[in-house]
Amino acid sequence: MESGKKNNLRQLAAWTAALVIGAALGAIGSGALDGFMNFVASAYTRLFQFVAVPTIALAVATTLASLGARKNTGRLFLHTISYTLLTTFAAALVGLGLYIAIRPGNLPADIVAQNAAAADAYVPETLYGHILNAIPNNAVRPFFEGNVLSILFIAAAVGLGLASMPDSDGKSAVSRVLFGAQELLFTLIRGLVRVLPLGIVAFSAQLSAQVKAGMIVGSLGKYLAVVLAGNAVQFFIVLPLFLVVRGINPLRVLKAMSPAVLMALFTKSSAATLPVTVSSAENNLRAKPEVARFVCPICCTINMNGCAAFILVTSLFVMQNGGVALTASTMFAWVLIACISAIGNAGVPMGCYFLTLSLMVGQGMPVGILGVILPVYAVIDMIETAENVWSDSCVCAMVDKDLGAAG
Repeated sequence: MESGKKNNLRQLAAWTAALVIGAALGAIGSGALDGFMNFVASAYTRLFQFVAVPTIALAVATTLASLGARKNTGRLFLHTISYTLLTTFAAALVGLGLYIAIRPGNLPADIVAQNAAAADAYVPETLYGHILNAIPNNAVRPFFEGNVLSILFIAAAVGLGLASMPDSDGKSAVSRVLFGAQELLFTLIRGLVRVLPLGIVAFSAQLSAQVKAGMIVGSLGKYLAVVLAGNAVQFFIVLPLFLVVRGINPLRVLKAMSPAVLMALFTKSSAATLPVTVSSAENNLRAKPEVARFVCPICCTINMNGCAAFILVTSLFVMQNGGVALTASTMFAWVLIACISAIGNAGVPMGCYFLTLSLMVGQGMPVGILGVILPVYAVIDMIETAENVWSDSCVCAMVDKDLGAAG
């Protein structure tokens, strides 16, 4: 145990040093250096995206296959969904409260018109189309397209199918293949985590260069304050309170899951961060593997706290600029819409942005405002993704505690 603590401290020190070195390199302003750092950052993101899809599929399939015949399977699923819904609605309500308190004003009409082109090329998808796209009609295509909801559907079907099969040589053979592939995958993930400080240097340098160039500096003022304050309140107050109520030390969970939270901050993708999330939950948080490998993949798809708050606040801001009267009933209706939409959102960069854009197009709102928001969305996306993964970590810790106490 003492050795594990020393390893965690060494890892934290390496990540901190990587952040500082990267920030310094990004501030230099060398075109060649920035290009190299962008290359390294992109390479790391691609590598984690490469292992993310099979991680989702194998984690869900093997967990359901091993838990399907046990009595606590339903409890595991119920606790995961319950905490997911509670934290997501809490995030949306925090965003609503701050929006009412700060009340951002309307943007000048000419600024909105100038940025309307940012959204013109986007063709929104209907609600029915979104649901149909989640239902696979091909066993292979979802893996090529990275359709997380379809992959979860297939993985759940395989896992539940194996769990319900009578014991036989065929069942044993399929199970050995799946579990063997999963162990191989986690070996690769551990290797990626060991060399991750180099990637953090690149991510940090990339962000530092963007700040220096003024790419993420905007004048949206109160709107940006609402979004960022909402994320901060959810991250530092609401989610820790959930843990405290369940008798869990928030600082211990944050320390254990900090590699995943930091990875999410820079990749801006909870799906790409999933391998690190599962690894941190198992090795640092000491969550039971059957819990970590089930809860984390599910949560990275449906537990979108930051996305729910962003959809709500941005939708209210756009509708307000479009002349819609924001009555109490309207605002609370959009709390429900934002939470439901966030649950169906893919954990990929800018997923919340395009989902909000789709909702606003469907409402006939002035979507040019989304073009105004775009320059500052880079930093919003980073922070809300980190919040999403922190929420996933909290849900995993609470479910692990609940199942441990029950069994």
